[in-house]
Formats: sequence, structure tokens, C-alpha cells
Amino acid sequence: MKKALTAALAATLAVTSMGMASAAEAQSRGDRYEQRQDRRDDRRDDRRDRREDRQERREDRREWRQDQREDRREARQDQRAYARWQQSQRRYNAGRYYAPRGYQTRAWSYGQRMPSYYRSNQYVVRDYGRYGLRQPPHGYQYVRSGNDVVLAAVATGLITAVIAGLFN
Repeated sequence: MKKALTAALAATLAVTSMGMASAAEAQSRGDRYEQRQDRRDDRRDDRRDRREDRQERREDRREWRQDQREDRREARQDQRAYARWQQSQRRYNAGRYYAPRGYQTRAWSYGQRMPSYYRSNQYVVRDYGRYGLRQPPHGYQYVRSGNDVVLAAVATGLITAVIAGLFN
């Protein structure tokens, strides 16, 4: 009987110790699982932080582009400050006008191109202050055509504004 009791007691101890070992093992597995989970969470947080940084940089670039767009818009508005077509308030005497050889006096309008003959020194109005004109923007010049003055691009001859009837 002592042997049976000892065997039963040994079996009970073995079973409980195995249960404790498996519980401890499960707990250590759980700890490892939690550690792995924590590492994954850290990686996700790092990715989220990097993503937020990229979004902030993207937003900064968008703001910069918006500022650039507004600057260009303001520059265009400054160029448009010269009305496309104006009637002169006052008339000036500037001597007789002779059209370039092969050309006749004509009415020019916004968006047309003046031939290079008109853009020669003979027709360019350099004393714009004397005639009540504002200083032309960089790359533009005033050109006389008949009794009118035209604001045209120096390089292309593209007409930006026409001031009709400036001269007698």
C-alpha cells in the first residue's frame, strides 16, 4: 500500500508540476508574443511617423507652389494694368508720321504682332513721360503707328496695349 500511495502521490506531483511548467511556459510564450506585438506596434508607429513626415513635406511643397502661382498671377495682373485699349485723354504734337515702306497706317489691336519694321528706332517712343505714358514693363516698348501708340514686346512684336489718338 505504501508503494501505491507513493506512486499516486508521485503521479499527482508529476501532473501538477507539468501543469505548472506548461502554465509557466505558456506565460513565457505570452510574454514573447507580447514582446513581438510591441515590436510590431513600434514598427507601425515608425511607419506612421514617416508617412506623416512625407505628408507634411508634401503640404509644404503645395504651399510653396501656391505661393509661386499667386506671385505669377500678381505679375500677370501688373502686366494687365495697361488696359488693352485706351482712348487718349490728351493729344500731343509729335510731328508728321510716315509709315514704313510698303506699309500703310492701320488700326492695331491687342494680341496682334507688329512687323519688325515698326519696331525700328524711328517709330519707338522713348520719351513716354512727356506723353503721359507710364514706363513700359521690362521687355516692352511703345511704338508709334499713325496717331496711335502701341505697347509691344521688343522680341516678338506681340501687342499688349493700344492707346488710340495720342498724337494729332
